[in-house]
Amino acid sequence: MKKEIIQSLVSNFESYANKTDEGIEFWLARDLQQLLGYDKWDNFLGVISKAKIACENTGHEVSDHFADAGKMVKLGSGSEREVADIILTRYACYLIAQNGDPRKEEIAFAQNYFAVQTRKFEVIEKRIQEFERIRARQKLTETEKELSGVIFQQTGSDKNFALIRSKGDKALFGYSTGEMKNRLGIPQSRALADFQPTILLKAKDFATEITIFNSKTKGLRSEQSISEEHITNNRSVRKTLLSRGIRPESLPAEEDIKKIERKLSSDDKKNLKKPEKLK
Repeated sequence: MKKEIIQSLVSNFESYANKTDEGIEFWLARDLQQLLGYDKWDNFLGVISKAKIACENTGHEVSDHFADAGKMVKLGSGSEREVADIILTRYACYLIAQNGDPRKEEIAFAQNYFAVQTRKFEVIEKRIQEFERIRARQKLTETEKELSGVIFQQTGSDKNFALIRSKGDKALFGYSTGEMKNRLGIPQSRALADFQPTILLKAKDFATEITIFNSKTKGLRSEQSISEEHITNNRSVRKTLLSRGIRPESLPAEEDIKKIERKLSSDDKKNLKKPEKLK
């Protein structure tokens, strides 16, 4: 997510923040609905219901974080009427975001924004970058699993999947998977992708998606033909990266993604323990 987008979203979310007389932050559900990109109130109520269940499951009183309220809205005639609304603590907003679709940019942002207890932009930005890298790694895992399944379905065996994947790495980096691990100081027992930046995770995922698509549409029935397809696609992706000044094999290793996952999980658990209450 670009820095300008994060800055804009931070500004939007903070502009709708309110405070009780005791200084507790809260948001109104009708406002949050718009911030998270939900067009229909009824659909958003479904997400709120799931968040309330999550609140109960973590041992917190729902009423401490979700309080029914009313809101006056203007009608086309110029008159006003009251509509149902809900007062939400930061914790309630966090749970709502967690039950939303993280593929939506607004929700991916909210999941991290409400998890961070400080308003510092740098903290929010860093957490979002880590979050996006984890998502990219998870997506690559899913795509590679799908390719393995396609290979098995169309050839009757996937025993050489690791070899095909390594050939793809060779085409993308100019080095095999093992050679790249040596270059970056990564243990041979660990996955190369666990230490690669988001741009490379997405690049590998894109090449693999093309391999899956063409393997199916072209009816490739041998491991050799699928392997050749995968090599071609990774070479094409490499060419694109190089044309934009990105040399895949020269990008440094990043922090072990499993450590980042543990850190974010630990932060989330801390947020679950002592959230601020409305009363």
